[in-house]
Amino acid sequence: MRNRCAMLVVGLFVCFTSTPRAVQREAPYRHLRVNARRIEQRILQLAEFGKNPEGGVSRLAFSEADIQGRQYIMSLMRQAGLRVHIDAAGNIIGRREGRDPHLPPIMFGSHIDSVPHGGNYDGDVGVIAAIECVQVLQEHGLVTRHPLEVIVFSDEEGGLVGSRALIGDLGPEALRVVSQSGQTIREGIRAIGGDPDRLEEVVRHKGDIAAFIELHIEQGSVLDSRGIDIGVVEGIVGINWWEVTIEGFANHAGTTPMNDRRDALLAAAHLIIAVNRVVTSVPGRQVGTVGRIRAEPGAPNVIPGRVVMSLELRDLSAEKIHMLFQKIKREAEVIARKTGTTIRFTPLDVTAVPAPTDERMRAIIAQVAEELGLSYMFMPSGAGHDAQDMARIAPTGMIFVPSVGGISHSPKEYTRPEDMANGANVLLHTILKIDQGALEK
Repeated sequence: MRNRCAMLVVGLFVCFTSTPRAVQREAPYRHLRVNARRIEQRILQLAEFGKNPEGGVSRLAFSEADIQGRQYIMSLMRQAGLRVHIDAAGNIIGRREGRDPHLPPIMFGSHIDSVPHGGNYDGDVGVIAAIECVQVLQEHGLVTRHPLEVIVFSDEEGGLVGSRALIGDLGPEALRVVSQSGQTIREGIRAIGGDPDRLEEVVRHKGDIAAFIELHIEQGSVLDSRGIDIGVVEGIVGINWWEVTIEGFANHAGTTPMNDRRDALLAAAHLIIAVNRVVTSVPGRQVGTVGRIRAEPGAPNVIPGRVVMSLELRDLSAEKIHMLFQKIKREAEVIARKTGTTIRFTPLDVTAVPAPTDERMRAIIAQVAEELGLSYMFMPSGAGHDAQDMARIAPTGMIFVPSVGGISHSPKEYTRPEDMANGANVLLHTILKIDQGALEK
């Protein structure tokens, strides 16, 4: 009996000391968490570059503020142990080697350029969180199987420039577009350390990247209003832009009778109303916007003879965008006849195609949120993101965290520190699950 008891004790000792090696290997991964305070501090520090009096940033792509912000980000990447370089498109890429040099990298990141008078969280949260994920791995001495690449895309706000270059879709016409900084895209890429004459070197193809993940603020009110922690993005809308030129006849405002005028600005006003009417007449989540308008010659005592304005249409369906545009064009023809003007639509080379995210990636993100005890919902993205380009060459997933009040592209944009940390933890554990083979199951 005594011998049996001794054997049982030895057996239990062996069971608890030698069997759980796999569990011991996985335990550090399961319990890893990001440093929420560090994320918040770095977000606030990044906000100093391009800071404006309203409390947000005007860190336009290719501007001096953008260049300074990029220098700061590269310093953080190096602190996290990443090997950093700027590719020919101006993208910042920080690489950490994995245990298996034959595996393609897992890529994750976002952007730090802003719109004029923008906020401190759009894009920034995804970049700072991406660096944080690598720094946590570095601090715990954990090396993934796959190489990891943190990317900061160039000029996201001006038309997804960096990601378009990565998929081989940044052509000569796009390089001639004048950015918000006043420089052409070609000039801007050079200003931030890229080389627009060598864009072919940055192109990645299917199979070159194991997966791409982007963490981003929602920029809408759905998560915040419903008290939900995480948005699992199902797809990203397509975006089409046009420049609309209306030609009338400039004449003296005091001596030209109302019925003899060819007022380009009046035609523009009718067209803006028509855009709203057309877009709202069709069921769905599509949106249409005229966000920029310039009247010439721009004097209070001269009838505007020429107007140049923008038109943007967004939807998850490219076919619906085309249908809406054709309806708007027909409305424009009627307006032109009534006002004695001509209306011309010129497509701009900043089109982003609708992009569903990878079903497996959605499932992994949802599983991670559950395991972390976070509430989540599946939802579309009404804003464009670099992830929609990356979805054309790699399994892509996107994680949303709440925007307080649904405010974005504004100095009042805000995401709570705990929400940023939640998103970063989901990003971290999504990366680890992919590294452990979750996409292969």
